[in-house]
Amino acid sequence: MATIRIAAPDTASKGEVIELKALIQHPMETGYRRDSKGEEVKRNIIKQFVCTYDGETVFEAEFYPGIAANPILTFYTKATKSGPIEFRWTDEFGESWAQTHELTVK
Repeated sequence: MATIRIAAPDTASKGEVIELKALIQHPMETGYRRDSKGEEVKRNIIKQFVCTYDGETVFEAEFYPGIAANPILTFYTKATKSGPIEFRWTDEFGESWAQTHELTVK
């Protein structure tokens, strides 16, 4: 189970640009490292991140072995209407983690 931390405003004015931050604790093991016995540590990385706002994709990223462990993303979107903002990560094995934040637009 991954730990997720989200930073997003609870309210915003219509048309306001809001900052969204998303962090997931994940080892992002590249598969290039060897353990203390000299055996290769199996690759285990998150492959994709998608953020949707009221069902519409506002940010999407693909990750590769070069990204650090516990990746944090900061991006912006414009507040247009009240609705859920969903942050979703999917790893290379198809496992997925998500967290939703409700935004109220005044």
